[in-house]
Amino acid sequence: MTSAARATAVLTRARRLTEPGLRTALDMLPAPLDRMANYHFGWCDTEGNATDTGWGKGLRAGLTTAAAEACGAAPDAAAPMAVAIELMHNFSLVHDDVLDTDRIRRGRPTVWARWGIPAAICLGDALHAGGIQVLARELPGDQAAAAVTRLESVMAELCRGQCVDCAFDGRTTVKVSEYLAMATGKTGALMGAACALGASVAEADPATMAAFDAFGSTLGLAFQVVDDLLGIWGDPAVTGKTAGNDLIARKWSYPVAAALESGTSTAAARELTRLYRSDTTITSADAARIAALMSDAGIEQQARRFAARQAEAAIAALPDQVIADDLIALTDLVVRRDR
Repeated sequence: MTSAARATAVLTRARRLTEPGLRTALDMLPAPLDRMANYHFGWCDTEGNATDTGWGKGLRAGLTTAAAEACGAAPDAAAPMAVAIELMHNFSLVHDDVLDTDRIRRGRPTVWARWGIPAAICLGDALHAGGIQVLARELPGDQAAAAVTRLESVMAELCRGQCVDCAFDGRTTVKVSEYLAMATGKTGALMGAACALGASVAEADPATMAAFDAFGSTLGLAFQVVDDLLGIWGDPAVTGKTAGNDLIARKWSYPVAAALESGTSTAAARELTRLYRSDTTITSADAARIAALMSDAGIEQQARRFAARQAEAAIAALPDQVIADDLIALTDLVVRRDR
């Protein structure tokens, strides 16, 4: 089996194991939050009519179930953990769309674009609460308490990372090191928790859980940098997002920070400096030109190499005694994905 085929199989299994729990959790939300939640997951249209447009890759659920199996537990035993992780992840997505004023996700209008910002904030909060309810309802007392404590600590770190990301807006300089510290909290922390909670299902010892947390957190950095790459150079028909939207919104990403940190020795850095420090609206044509200049300057390849190094470091963090073939396949998928 190829690495890509293995990763696909792991994610297919994870979605199969978690979808029933996700649907139950969403249907338990009070109206109209239940309809908005099902819409966000692609399971209904804005009127509540059933659809199936896909609820995402299920990567975090895949990491949770694969980590459990790597430590000797049955993947389905990790389903409640995976459901909670996916609910928390989608809480962050709904709020991210508001904060980033993104109007399209997975090829459809975002929740805030359809129902307004207040409704989207309320839905995000409800998804967060739903994740905790799943753990409290599905796990034994002590295990539930430990899982809730870890997950809520991580969500605080995620919110801190998001807050730092928002604070970057309007700044004329953000160092690569600052960006990576932010991304570790915003993206890496939840992936680390997904892996650690998966390992906990197999009653892994603290050292093993810490190693799985390090694996997921480091992989999260690779994921975020690839996400940044797709936000600039990705195919909108594949990603479901507007090309160059991060540049148009003057968002700080790894490629932008790397380009500007290189000084004004390249045309890309000079153009980015001019546009990011001005009040002039960045047009789609401007964004396309910046993307081309950064690619010509080697920034795209630099970012891809960084993501690959993080993936290698993530695999190196795994304990020697675990069977990590599925996790390695997911790591390869993270680096090579196109959406």
